[in-house]
Amino acid sequence: MRKLTMPELNRLDVADYHKVNKIPVIIILDNVRSMENVGSFFRTADAFRIEAIYLCGITARPPHREIHKTALGADESVDWKYFETTAEACEHLKSDGYRIFAVEQIENSIMLDKFKAPEKSAYIFGNEVDGVDDEVLKYCEQAVEIPQEGTKHSLNVSVSGGIVMYHLFDDLKHLL
Repeated sequence: MRKLTMPELNRLDVADYHKVNKIPVIIILDNVRSMENVGSFFRTADAFRIEAIYLCGITARPPHREIHKTALGADESVDWKYFETTAEACEHLKSDGYRIFAVEQIENSIMLDKFKAPEKSAYIFGNEVDGVDDEVLKYCEQAVEIPQEGTKHSLNVSVSGGIVMYHLFDDLKHLL
């Protein structure tokens, strides 16, 4: 057994990445305070060809050394937009025909393993302490929840992002 070399991995360069099809998914970060978490979202979004990330409120935005350190350059490949409020991002997406979902533990949420990702959809990930803002939930048609069986009631937001983005990619990769 041996590790594959970089040429054997056959990865796209940034210019080519911008040209290829992406899955029609927008990730919304609702007041995520950790720059390392933001960088992790960029890196994961790059891996799964997510269309874009919307950074809202206090969420830091590139260029920033702390984001770049975790993103490993994905902050240059993944498209992103900044909105003063998450509500503005949701209004923008709704006007473009996106379906919006919260990734949150709420009444009547759908467990991720039972969720079939629709095309042209957006997923809101909330603040590390408070989760998705209650005022933002009114823009969501449903919430998606990651099943958990341990003693803790939550996962790190960027870990949640990785789990959800892989699920979305798996559901929608046929569109690439």
